[in-house]
Amino acid sequence: MKTCYLLLVAALAAFLLYPQTGTLAQEAESRILVVVDMVQLNVAVTDDKGNYVTGLKPQDFAVSEDGIPERIATFGEGNEPTRSLLEVADAKSPAQADELHASLQNKHTEDPPETFASAIAGSNVYILFDTSNYMYRHFVYAQDAIADFIRTLEPASQIAFYSYSRDLLRATRLTPDRSQILRGVRSTVAGDDAALYNALLLTVKDAAQHTGRKVVVVFSNGPDNASTVPPEDVAELGQSSGVSIYMISTQQTQLDPVSTAVFERMTAATGGKAYFTKSWKDQERAFASIRDDLAHLYSISYYPQANPNRGWRTISVKLVGKNLKKYHIRTRNGYRPQPVRFSAGNVSSSHSN
Repeated sequence: MKTCYLLLVAALAAFLLYPQTGTLAQEAESRILVVVDMVQLNVAVTDDKGNYVTGLKPQDFAVSEDGIPERIATFGEGNEPTRSLLEVADAKSPAQADELHASLQNKHTEDPPETFASAIAGSNVYILFDTSNYMYRHFVYAQDAIADFIRTLEPASQIAFYSYSRDLLRATRLTPDRSQILRGVRSTVAGDDAALYNALLLTVKDAAQHTGRKVVVVFSNGPDNASTVPPEDVAELGQSSGVSIYMISTQQTQLDPVSTAVFERMTAATGGKAYFTKSWKDQERAFASIRDDLAHLYSISYYPQANPNRGWRTISVKLVGKNLKKYHIRTRNGYRPQPVRFSAGNVSSSHSN
């Protein structure tokens, strides 16, 4: 009894002498820092007939976040190299130009080395193939369509090939080696029920780890019947990480109006597109359309201005000039900054969005 009393007195004394020790330790473990290094946008510009508008310049675009005007940091069109924009033209004197040039160069060199290299290298394309029991009848035809898509993608692009039924199979990780990807396609076998949203969430997470243009192309032959993840979570992660989702689905999915609506909302929210095909020829045309889209997208990135908003941030991309306002823009409409947890004295760096 005497021992317990002494321990109680010692604990009380420690609390009185160092009242904030425990609180500080807990705060250090639970503090959350929101850091956004760079926001990457894939922007499609089309006319009223759906034709791509090419040859636009950085000054033709006005980008804002939560109504705050943003300066474009990098710009590229289609498969051309993405270039850094050092906006020294705003300087009022040669000395100011040199100072601005140096500050921008320092800002860029502080980024991870792969930030600009990956933007120049082309797209990171993740292909997600439905191998569930929905695909039994047309399995080989689907493999052929995906193989043709892989062969005709821009050589600078890196490709990963995944498949799913109830579980996700990462058959081939991101690589420029087309033969390795094709071996992964041919090795797939038909499986069980379809957990599309589970698999898609994991695929988007993998794509989000990379910088530059990130795209997921889903080939699905039916609705989801086994996922525990809601499609809204997938769409928000795609928006927040800058991953555009394209979906090619068959007539089987169109028999389920809920799945049809979900596919359309998810792809539109991330800047991608949904295709509902009735034949294998339609599916080939859908793959060709995605390939054409990737070849004509404008790549635009910016470093966000100071913004206290840690929640959903709305992105607006508009064309400047009367002659350009008649065109249509397709891109993601916003993102939610990803929190970075850190302990005292050790702040983790965040990935660009």
